[in-house]
Order: sequence, then C-alpha cells, then structure tokens
Amino acid sequence: MRKLHSPISEPLLMRTALVLVAVVYIIVLIGLPLTVIFYEALRKGFVAYIEALSQPDALAAMQLTLLVAAIAVPLNAFFGIAASWAIAKFRFPGKNILLTLIDLPFSVSPVISGLIYVLLFGAQSMLGKWLLEYDIEIIFAVPGIVLATLFVTFPYVARELIPLMEEQGPEEEEAAVLLGAGGLQTFLRVTLPNIKWGLLYGILLCNARAMGEFGAVSVVSGHIEGRTNTIPLHVELLYNEYNFVAAFAMASILTVLALLTLLLKYLLEKRFKTY
Repeated sequence: MRKLHSPISEPLLMRTALVLVAVVYIIVLIGLPLTVIFYEALRKGFVAYIEALSQPDALAAMQLTLLVAAIAVPLNAFFGIAASWAIAKFRFPGKNILLTLIDLPFSVSPVISGLIYVLLFGAQSMLGKWLLEYDIEIIFAVPGIVLATLFVTFPYVARELIPLMEEQGPEEEEAAVLLGAGGLQTFLRVTLPNIKWGLLYGILLCNARAMGEFGAVSVVSGHIEGRTNTIPLHVELLYNEYNFVAAFAMASILTVLALLTLLLKYLLEKRFKTY
C-alpha cells in the first residue's frame, strides 16, 4: 500500500509556490475588487459618500432590502426547521421528492425563478385579470419581490439542518416523549438546543442571500425608483447613469454585509465545532 505524503514532507519550494499561488489568486479575485469598491466610494471624500447614502432613493432601497429580508428570513427559518424535522425524524412517502424540491433553487437560474412569478401573477397571466380587478399588486410591487426572494433563499436553513438532525437521530426526542413531554416542549428543550448553532448559520446565509439577490428580484421589481429598487438594483441604476461614486457607495453597503457575514460565519463554525 502506497504511503501518503504529509504536506510537511513536500519540498519547501513546492509549498511556498502553492501558498503564493493561493495568495495571488485571492488578492486578484477578492482583494483588488474590495479595494476598488471602497476607493471609488470614498474618492470624492467622506461627505460625498454620506450624501450618496442619504439620498431618498438610496434610503428607500435600503428600507426595502431590510423589509424583504425581515419577511423572507423568518419564513424560511420556519420552513427549514419544519422540513428538516420531517425529513430527519420521520419516514413518509415522497421524502426524496421533498429533498429534490428543496434543492431546486440551487439548480434553477434566479432570472428564471423571477420569470415564473411574472408568468403566474403578471397582467397577461391567468390570474392577472383577477388581480387587477381587485387591485392586488404582486408583480412590480413588494409582494413579488418577497416571493422571488423566498424562492431563491428557502433551501439555506433546511440544508444546514437536515444533515445535522439526521446525525443526531431521534433518540433524544423519543426519550423526552416517553418521559411525558409534549411536542412543543420537546422541540424547545431538546431539539432546538441541539440545532441552535446550525440554525443560526443557516439564517446568516439566508439573510446574506436575501439582501444581495439581484436576478430574480430584477425580473419582478419593475425597477421603480424609490419603490421597488433594492440595494443591488439601485447600484445597477446608479452605475448605468454614470453616477459612479453613489453606485460604489451603495455597493460598499453590500460589501460590508458580505464581510460581516464571513466573520459571523467563521465565528459560528468555530463555536459549532466545539459542540
């Protein structure tokens, strides 16, 4: 049987070359773009940066982004807990189909998912006339943005919790039930403490995707300034208008969010591994 080499046994020149390749790759693909974003955002000074973020349309985009995330993330967290509980703890017909459907947003383009909602709820759809008759706005309004965001983000919590719950098994919950605990009591005192770090990790990823989603939201939003533009859409609008300072200022908000997500992801992974 061939003995595997440890990294320490490799020549120093090879190890150094591999490290340099990795460092250069990260600098080119991550470091330089991050530097450009903050440089362009602050190119005309901090006052211009704050003014760009204080514009009514910019504030409206931030508010809408937070609103959509505040709706989508809790709903997907609830769905993720329910789906992972059902898949990991019970046997039922259609279990594999449910798993496949949960993975569907990973294989479908966000633009296609947005188009699906336009075909379902748009003015030319089967439901369009009924919606117009009762003055219900879904497409080119906040409900459509929420639906599109829900679709692209709903796998994240479930996919973090399913393997975790499967690894833990149903023994602790069964013991709690035998001792007289009810369903809610079992979940709050047994299941939730065991999955809390995985749940927080999934919520973190779901929130980051919800705030940064562009493709699906772009299709259903209508790009109405001050009403249906989220931060990513407002960045595109400003850039197309050659307002580069304002565009990069808004982009820096998403960049800070991404960096905070990575930091929290690292802390949660570190904490999760201790349990």
